[in-house]
Amino acid sequence: MARQGALTLLQGVRDGASLSDQAGALKALSPSDQARAGRLAAETLRHLAQADSVIATYVNRKPTPQVADILRLATVELLQLGGAAHGVVDAAVNLTRGAGKRGQAAAGMVNAVLRKVSQHEGWAELPPQRLPDWLRKPVVATYGRDATKAIEAAHQAAAPLDLTLKPATAALEGGDTLPTGSLRLHGPVQVSALPGFATGDWWVQDAAAAMPVRLLAPQPGERIADLCAAPGGKTLQLAAAGANVTAIDISAHRLKRVAENLTRCNLTAELVTADALEWRPEIAPDAILLDAPCSATGTIRRHPDLPLLRDGSGIPDLVALQASMIDHALSILAPGGRLVFATCSLLPDEGEAQIAAALARHPGVTVETPALPGIDPAWITPEGGIRLRPDYWPERGGMDGFFMARLRKPA
Repeated sequence: MARQGALTLLQGVRDGASLSDQAGALKALSPSDQARAGRLAAETLRHLAQADSVIATYVNRKPTPQVADILRLATVELLQLGGAAHGVVDAAVNLTRGAGKRGQAAAGMVNAVLRKVSQHEGWAELPPQRLPDWLRKPVVATYGRDATKAIEAAHQAAAPLDLTLKPATAALEGGDTLPTGSLRLHGPVQVSALPGFATGDWWVQDAAAAMPVRLLAPQPGERIADLCAAPGGKTLQLAAAGANVTAIDISAHRLKRVAENLTRCNLTAELVTADALEWRPEIAPDAILLDAPCSATGTIRRHPDLPLLRDGSGIPDLVALQASMIDHALSILAPGGRLVFATCSLLPDEGEAQIAAALARHPGVTVETPALPGIDPAWITPEGGIRLRPDYWPERGGMDGFFMARLRKPA
């Protein structure tokens, strides 16, 4: 059942739906099979190029898209995940037979190809899956070919689970405390079964995603606006620091999830459903966190479907939106207040270039160079922001790609 679910997810990605948007497609499966289906689909997407390379060695003509997905799924399960050949091949043949007349006709081919694939050598030596050209070209231009290859290798490794702990909460047994303060767990885990979940001692949040709030340095009693707040990890951080938080998001549905996590963690914040570009507070905030809409190209290790779903055409509009949001945030910020701008993007147009342009538009606004624990000085950019990449901390399991900078409005 899990393999059929994974196949459904792969077909959904081919049709333009993200993995995260397809939860309803698996509702007939048990929770454990849903989780396994998601893992199988994600691993297949991480290794599509390698799987296609191996399969091409043993097929004479291009299979139909559905049969190709079955071959890819089985190849990754055999060579990457170490699945038992007999069970994986039989399951793939049964899936093929269930794919209509064309599938029934291809069942013998699938059986023969996968038996050869199961004996294939050299999988581990295949190069990591390349970024699509629309993304690879600017990444190479910005960071160089060696760094790009390291980023691609990091994308291929499944991301570990990072937690942000409430203040004075003891670390979970078996977790690694990272230099920046997050707790990292390795291996598959059921989040809701971990100690402290029910009591709200922590929440799931990538170590890189936790850094913008640490850069903002919220203080007890401060009025802080969290623009574009959902899914809410940063809102929880701000509330746990004792700030008076207003969390704004355009999606009422996504804010519902924020509310659920606030309740679980016994934290409070005012939730406002509104367009962040139109929201104006009655009292100017002391600080604003703007985790702006972006290309999300820094999160591919968690979302391996992203390169298949996007072509880069929407980035200019996102860049324009980010600039408008920075301008609006500065207009509603209290004099002398601070604004942290952040994006989970690898592209300078959504990071370093945004800050340079904002400084040119707003004379008197300055960038405050960070002094955070665990930050490698090499991550600090010439303009005083922080550039994070997936290939950083390779020995610890990497991190999401992010850019962030703290701006100070004139008093």
